[in-house]
This record gives sequence, structure tokens and C-alpha cells, in this order.
Amino acid sequence: MNGTEFRGVITDWGGVLTTPILSTVQAWIQADGIDWESYRTVMRTWFTDAYDPNGTPNPVHALERGECSDAEFEQQLAAQLLRVDGGSVLADGLLQRMFAASVQVPVMYELIRTVRTAGLRTALLSNSWGGTEYPRADFPHLFDAVVISGECGMRKPEPEIFQHAADLLGLAPEQCIFIDDIEANITAAQACGMTGVHHVEAAQTVAEVEDLLGLRSDGPASSTEPAGPAEPAAGPATGNTMR
Repeated sequence: MNGTEFRGVITDWGGVLTTPILSTVQAWIQADGIDWESYRTVMRTWFTDAYDPNGTPNPVHALERGECSDAEFEQQLAAQLLRVDGGSVLADGLLQRMFAASVQVPVMYELIRTVRTAGLRTALLSNSWGGTEYPRADFPHLFDAVVISGECGMRKPEPEIFQHAADLLGLAPEQCIFIDDIEANITAAQACGMTGVHHVEAAQTVAEVEDLLGLRSDGPASSTEPAGPAEPAAGPATGNTMR
């Protein structure tokens, strides 16, 4: 651990505690008959700017900071997309459909439970695309603090949101491990003093976190079936006060 005494683990949600975002989006693209190239074209531009410190503000920034409603974002995105049959894309409910195929990953849930059982503090730090789609009933069993970008007016990779998450845990950033599937967010967390774990697949992340903490998890090997709640724990703090 290079002399660092870790006392907390902060994790992303989509693509880390759930199945990969790409496969989830591809399922929606197919189900809704969206032209894949039209989606790639708009998202390539929006995401390049969203994770570039000098990028031009766009609807992704606004959605993730809570500066526009889900419905407003859906209208903006639908207007940029094409259907393979030439028809228009239905804006209403677009975000719910986009993430309908997302499934929680049991082995990652088990990792967070193992970390808490070992006496460390845990937090969720998520850029929100539709705040109603989180399984919030699971959160008290997993997290001591919850930071949803659209509820606190900050978003990854902005440095303030990493500090905010650490503050809610009562820890210094240097005492925290941060897990995310987007490399730009890992880089930003490391710049704030956290130790980053770039999530690619569950078994690798579990092994890396356990090595950093000196833990051993006996969680299930499967990563495709929904995860259920653990035994009740203290309710999480929330990041809503920083909006």
C-alpha cells in the first residue's frame, strides 16, 4: 500500500456496479431501431468535450450537473438521432429505455459489502443520466455516503466533486480508493490525491482493490445476475446540500 492507510472506497455506478455501459446502450440502439452512426456522431462530440477540461459546454454537462431536466435532455438527444427506418426518435422516456438493459453486478456488490464489513467507509460517486433509475433501496446496505452529480451541481471529472465525496466520508482524499470505468475520471481523482482503480472487468477490479486493502473476498464469481440487498446498515449521507 506504499505506506498509505486506506480508510474508504468510492465507486462509480454505471459500468462498474452494473453491466458495461456500451452493451447496455447497444441493446437500446437495437430495440429502438436507432441508426448507430448517428448516435456515435453526436456522442463522440459531446463526450469529447465533456471530459476535456477546455471542452465546450454541451447537454451532457447540463444533464450531469442537474442544469437541465431529463425531458429537456431527451428532446435534445432525440433531435440529433436517426432511426434506421427513417422515422423520428421518440424523446419521451428515452433515458429510461437507454438504460433498461442495465443489470447490477453481484461480485461488485459483494466487494463493497466486504469493504464495509472490514470497517472501511464507502461512497457512491455517480454522474447521473436520469436520477430516478438508481436502485436507491440498495444504497443503505452498500454506502455510507451517496453523491449523485445532478443532485449536488458538480460532475466528474471536476475536482470539487471528488473532495466533496471524501468530505462526506470524513476522510482525506489520500485515504480513499476510487473506482471508475472512465479513465479521465481516474486521472482527475488521482490529481486530487486518491488512488485510482480503472475498472475494465469485475474480477480484475476485485483483485486490485483487495490487494490494495489486504482483503480477501469470497463473493460469487458470476457477474451477470441481479444482486440482492445485504443485511441492513446505517443509512447513507447524501451530497444534495451542495447543489
